[in-house]
Amino acid sequence: MSDEDRMTGGGRAVPSGRIARVSAFGRLAGGVAGGVVAEGARRLANGERPRMGDLLLTPANATRVADQLANLRGAAMKLGQMVSMDAGDMLPPELTQILARLRDNAHHMPPKQLDAVLAREWGQGWRRRFAHFQAHPIAAASIGQVHRARLPDGRELAIKVQYPGVKESIDADVDNVATLLRVSGLLPRELDIKPLLEEAKRQLHEEADYRREGAMLTRYGELLAGEDGFVVPKLEPSLTTERVLAMDFVAGVPIETLEDGDQTVRDAAMARLIALVLRELFDWGLMQTDPNFANYRWQPETGRLVLLDFGAARGVPAETSAGYRRLLAAGLSGNRDAVREAAVAAGFMGEAAATAHRALVDRMIDVILSELNQPGVFDFGDRAFVGVLREQAIDMARDRSTWHVPPIDTLFVQRKISGTALLAARLKARVDIRAMVAARIEGEGAAAVA
Repeated sequence: MSDEDRMTGGGRAVPSGRIARVSAFGRLAGGVAGGVVAEGARRLANGERPRMGDLLLTPANATRVADQLANLRGAAMKLGQMVSMDAGDMLPPELTQILARLRDNAHHMPPKQLDAVLAREWGQGWRRRFAHFQAHPIAAASIGQVHRARLPDGRELAIKVQYPGVKESIDADVDNVATLLRVSGLLPRELDIKPLLEEAKRQLHEEADYRREGAMLTRYGELLAGEDGFVVPKLEPSLTTERVLAMDFVAGVPIETLEDGDQTVRDAAMARLIALVLRELFDWGLMQTDPNFANYRWQPETGRLVLLDFGAARGVPAETSAGYRRLLAAGLSGNRDAVREAAVAAGFMGEAAATAHRALVDRMIDVILSELNQPGVFDFGDRAFVGVLREQAIDMARDRSTWHVPPIDTLFVQRKISGTALLAARLKARVDIRAMVAARIEGEGAAAVA
């Protein structure tokens, strides 16, 4: 623990001013540049001729980026989390491992800064509203930290408090992180990501509006009302503001603890979560698009899944759902040409890549069709085919002229689907995916492909 952490009880003040945050990014860029020089000198001394990409993507530089994003929090850390999760198995393993720390590694506000934030939101003397307020957070993440509290009537609450300056720094932080990703070589200069950056800013502004999240929390509670398999905390509107979200405290353990559980329990839990994704996509037209593992909790005593954090909930356009329906129906049919055409039509793949790399694309489709169309359960713990797909995807990625950014809504939906698959792999779950998908797309969607 650093001296600063010891002085503040383990907390670290969030840089909230524009100048402080810009300076932090400047120091980070300088540190990365220094790391490049040092690593380059070392390799030259060993007789190597290093490439710039190799010098930038060193574990030391990745550590610098991850640690600085964890300290800045807000949009900076959120985007770091998205890169680590969305990239899945495609990033260098050293970078993936270090960036993955951002999914559950954040410094929290020291008590003095926390008190100032709550005084602005609830007024001076806010502590009198509670029988007890736990000063040390029970969770600290990218945009806010969560405290446990008890009302005078005994009701236990979870209080999410937004870090100061987060909302005001979103646009600049997104631009700065994008610049870092460009410099690192993760994003080619030829790729136009401006629409994606604008959408990321819009989404993060929505996530920073806790009144909106409270409305989404209530909506999901209504959609899942009466279902034994899920628990959604109840909103406490009297204590909720734009920067503070109050809800029932619901007990649960990290969902990753299921790793050590019985296979049938793991399978049942993941089948329930996958069914939820299908309902969001095809029935509700509303999806919580942040699949961070911390957003799911498990109640061993009841066997129920606790759903948390609805800031990233967003509507799913009908055309996006229809594109997924056509793609899944094509996959069930086993028709390689239909899958390729549906993937291009939905924007998953660019026409240029499908044309220039036709043989490679078809081999990848064949691998996926072979895996998903096997009868019975799909074993998420068997990841051998992922390595095959990774090698072929890397071959395609070398041709930067065919790089393609899918439609924004598809990106967010796919983020949820990919994150759910990663959780299933973590739990080594076995689920009859084919049967579940077939039940959802039968009828009009399946007939359209036949």
